Amino acid sequence: MNFISIMFIAIALAMDAFSVSISCGLTLKKPAFIHYLRLACAFGGFQFIMPIIGYFFANIAAKFVTQYSHYIAFILLLFIGIKMIYDSIKEGKVCHDPSKGRTLIILAIATSIDALAVGFSFGALETPILVPSLLIGFVCALFTIIGIAIGDKVSSHLSKGGEIFGGIVLIIIGAKILISGLY
Repeated sequence: MNFISIMFIAIALAMDAFSVSISCGLTLKKPAFIHYLRLACAFGGFQFIMPIIGYFFANIAAKFVTQYSHYIAFILLLFIGIKMIYDSIKEGKVCHDPSKGRTLIILAIATSIDALAVGFSFGALETPILVPSLLIGFVCALFTIIGIAIGDKVSSHLSKGGEIFGGIVLIIIGAKILISGLY
């Protein structure tokens, strides 16, 4: 597979992470360097490792993940979106930080399930996986940084509703993934 094809795959895979990182930028109040670092490393890291995992388990789990990936991503993003909305509405609750702990891991997994399926494809085609995975991870990390910055810029115009809007965006992204997977 040539560089241009791999780059298009990397950009396509980065779109979910990009959208989710915009939501994270909306949620965070003035994201600091550490927020950018954690999100970019988690999203890019999972996007890097998932194709490798998929490559080595191409024959074992390909049917399951390909068949159910849209359901898994939808459920994970729905859960995080509802939690963000609930936490924002609940009185006295501090703004939720999506760049920490369980939330970060769930978002990273939800946005990288497609990369696992791509790894299955590379394995089935017996195409080397390391360089494409590096490119996929790098592009995803870069798009994550850009997405957070965009979300931060937009959030200054939303005042208090940023976390609610971010939760709604996650739910919409999850629904888009589910619908595109079904049809």
